[in-house]
Amino acid sequence: MRIAHFCDSHPDRPDGVSWSAELTVELLRGAGHDVEFYRPGRVPSLPVPGRHLRIGSPWFRCAAADVFHAHTTGPIGMAAFRLAARRGVPLVMTWHTDLVAYADTFPEIPIGAAWCALQLRLGWSLREFLELARPGEVRRGRLIALGRGMAGRMAAAITPSGKTARGFALFGPEPAVCVLPTPIAPAPPRAPTRRGNVVLSVGRVTAEKNPGLLLEAFALLRAGKPDARLVLLGVRQGRAALTRRLRELDLERHVDVVPPVPRHEVDAFYRTADVLAFASTTDTQSLVLAEAEAVGLPAVVADADLATRAGDNGAHRFSCAPRPAEFAAALGRMLDDESLRARVARDGLAATAAYPSALYLERLEKLYRRL
Repeated sequence: MRIAHFCDSHPDRPDGVSWSAELTVELLRGAGHDVEFYRPGRVPSLPVPGRHLRIGSPWFRCAAADVFHAHTTGPIGMAAFRLAARRGVPLVMTWHTDLVAYADTFPEIPIGAAWCALQLRLGWSLREFLELARPGEVRRGRLIALGRGMAGRMAAAITPSGKTARGFALFGPEPAVCVLPTPIAPAPPRAPTRRGNVVLSVGRVTAEKNPGLLLEAFALLRAGKPDARLVLLGVRQGRAALTRRLRELDLERHVDVVPPVPRHEVDAFYRTADVLAFASTTDTQSLVLAEAEAVGLPAVVADADLATRAGDNGAHRFSCAPRPAEFAAALGRMLDDESLRARVARDGLAATAAYPSALYLERLEKLYRRL
């Protein structure tokens, strides 16, 4: 089968979208499919000053394919929409990012949404375009209208979790939605011994990841565990705001701020932590959770909608309400209750083993063949 994948995340960008697209292409090529991968680097692109982003050109040569698969809605992803319509090729899109939830945090989303509406020729009036500049419900309604325009041009949509499938339903009953999480390769499990009260958080500290909840909960946790330490891995943007907040909470001497590291080095942090703290409520799957579970690190999740794992057999993740007191109490319980820690670690390892890459590939190929 000939398949073309389109992604606006460049190869060395440490995010889940980039990793998921790369893994999918690698698995398909390993199964003998003819796969072209269009992304910055393969496609001409320009860096965005002050951001770890590259903007790809929407105009490039694209080989013939049986299926087009888009992972993003930037210029390269939207090229997939345009080319699929022009060539009569079925378009699959993986809805990796909750653009509606992110729109009030990232200014490029409303700007990009206006460009997408033009590319899709939705026929909006000037007033409708200007609604993208109004935060809150007005902008949300306009983004949902854009989502419906996109969904109407997809032959199928893939969502990485049931939570995301429910959100995608805002865009209407079509197209058919396939819940297909990105798999994580099994890894040697970490030693079950405790190292102290080391709390690990992996990912950005920008507003959409809810760092305020994490820091306030950790400050409450330290009231009962003065030796607790928080490791923030993956901090690039927002360091100034983070430093101010650490100073306000008197946490500067108790928090380690670590920039992003190559993927193969992340496991070392999972192995030296005692619990993973996951504060975000906007993630669509969070590969971080699956990565931690793959090595046996127990996690506390402040998003009950992500309690179901890929390969889950009914033993859901340990979750709590996204409020500082509840989050702190849940972290404290995970650190103190050895039977709970063992059960959560065991369930995570079992879920990882139950959802191998081969199963993901089989389901994706089945979707492609149906189209």
